[in-house]
Amino acid sequence: MNSETLRKWIGGILLVSLCLIGFYKPFQQYLDLPNKIVLMQGEEYTLSKAAAVTAMSTSSKSQLAIADEEDSVTLKGDEIGKEEVMLELAGVPIKKVDVEVVNNLKVIPGGQSIGVKLNSVGVLVVGHHLIETSEGKISPGEKAGIQVGDMITEINGEKIEKLADLGPYVQKAGEERSSLNIVLKRDKEEVETTLTPLQDNGDENYKLGLYIRDTAAGIGTMTFFEPKSKKYGALGHVISDMDTKKPIEVEDGQILNSTVTSIEKGMNGNPGEKLARFSSEKDIIGDITRNSPFGIFGKLNRNLDNGLLDRPMPVALSHQVKEGPAQILTVVDGEEVELYDIEIVSTIPQKFPATKGMVIKITDKDLLDKTGGIVQGMSGSPIIQNDKIIGAVTHVFVNDPTSGYGVHIEWMLNEAGINIYERKQEKAS
Repeated sequence: MNSETLRKWIGGILLVSLCLIGFYKPFQQYLDLPNKIVLMQGEEYTLSKAAAVTAMSTSSKSQLAIADEEDSVTLKGDEIGKEEVMLELAGVPIKKVDVEVVNNLKVIPGGQSIGVKLNSVGVLVVGHHLIETSEGKISPGEKAGIQVGDMITEINGEKIEKLADLGPYVQKAGEERSSLNIVLKRDKEEVETTLTPLQDNGDENYKLGLYIRDTAAGIGTMTFFEPKSKKYGALGHVISDMDTKKPIEVEDGQILNSTVTSIEKGMNGNPGEKLARFSSEKDIIGDITRNSPFGIFGKLNRNLDNGLLDRPMPVALSHQVKEGPAQILTVVDGEEVELYDIEIVSTIPQKFPATKGMVIKITDKDLLDKTGGIVQGMSGSPIIQNDKIIGAVTHVFVNDPTSGYGVHIEWMLNEAGINIYERKQEKAS
């Protein structure tokens, strides 16, 4: 047999072997492994071995401890960072897995009812109104092209922060029969226009023909806070203006204690609501620096107690959340935080931030009797599973108030400025 024929025979044998390996059940098992595994520092991931597979790190400085036993391979996250692990079968590489070890962060769960006060960037236009003049009914603002949802940020080159800032400019321009140079924020664009204020018949004051607002208020639920930095997250969804339905761009804001006074029960097609009163404005418990799709965020000025789980608890990443029983912390009467049973109906392991990561269902008879399910004001209630904080209640299903959505906690942590993927800074020696 010449060398050419021998090479063909060897090639054919290798080809057949590779094809057979592809149908080999243990081989398929390893191919089905995820391309990336995320572990908390100190957490283990165990792979049962159906064949003589070995695992080795491709990095010179390992973030992992790899225990290669006879019937399993166990990866343990030692140091925060990223690493590649190669699985080999009979010396042949069959799978490369990226492993990331993240900070085993602990935060304190909330559940408290909170009052929310937001101050917007500029003043928000929420409607037009007509002014009775000798020439007929006119809205100067509408005539100037100002739209509902626009934010007035400047007049005549001066910054506008609140309603009280507008009055002097409007009155002066009206008396002088002059126009105002107005800068608007429309979505993410800056728009300039001019407007001449007018008087209603028989009224001394000049007007813009606009309905405007500079603050918003409501109630919600505290989700968590980090005990050292006092950074917190609450609500689990963005606060939008009730008239324009657009997210409010925050200049600043405050959160206060609130007391639930009564519950309007939810029914099919009509979500229920917590009714509450705010504590005194002197009793501010924190600021608001961010209003995002994942909730409101800022810093507390003191620790908060819920009376049930007042201790730092570990968090679960989205891929660690399981379908099945869980609990929420929330208030339905006064200021008392209580634990209620729910079911995680479905959960989606998410690689990128998204607001709807879980579908949840209220199963607790007491809570169903009191509220009918998920009600407005319950948003932000922390979800606990297997002694870990996994997320927060966000939205109710309008046609089924017993069910709704939850957001995974890792995205709220990220919005709060708490980076679980960041290596802890080493102390200077």
